[in-house]
Order: sequence, then C-alpha cells, then structure tokens
Amino acid sequence: MSGTSGAAGKLLAADTVISCPHGGRATPAHTPSPAVLIGGRAAATAAHTYTVAGCVHTVNGVLQPCVSVRFTAPASGVSVAGAPVLLDISAAQCFSAALVAQGPPVVNAAQQEVSTR
Repeated sequence: MSGTSGAAGKLLAADTVISCPHGGRATPAHTPSPAVLIGGRAAATAAHTYTVAGCVHTVNGVLQPCVSVRFTAPASGVSVAGAPVLLDISAAQCFSAALVAQGPPVVNAAQQEVSTR
C-alpha cells in the first residue's frame, strides 16, 4: 500500500454490502486477486466493478433499474496493486443500462477504519 491523501473513512472489503438507492443489491462483477486482506477479505479497489440486481426504479411507469455502480476513487491516497482503495466516503453513482445516473449507492458500514495523511 502506498500514497497519502488526508482522507479518512472506513475501508471497504470486496464483499461489503452495497445497495442502489431503490433497494437493488450490488455485487462485485469480478474480484481482482486479494493483494491486501481486511479480516480475511479482499480490500475493494477502483479496479472492482459492481453489478446491481433487484432494482425496481421506474420513470413515468417504465422500469429503469440500476444495473451498475461506479466508484470514483481519488488518484492520490492508499492504493493496492496500483488501484486506489475504496472507502465508504468514496464518490459513487448508480447507473441504468442507458448509463443514466440514478443516485448514489448506500454503503453499509465497513469494519475497518483507515486514515491517511
């Protein structure tokens, strides 16, 4: 792990429970090899991609479910294998299949607190 940023937040593991704002469940589409473990679980990084299932969001009566979550991790700060780690305060957005932003995800509290300087 390397870098500094001054950010503070809870480090996310790859299996952290993440939901879209409409109740759909986000899960990692793939999990890169665990270079760093948090309580035996891989640390989540910007290299992870998340897909959403079970979203019931509608627009004018037409189903427009969230299908993915994209995190924007800062370029500076802690990284694992060259990819920034994700914190519960990392910027993120849920998107429809048409790539329409549909709100930030809900991230359940992670178990590890991390701060960098």
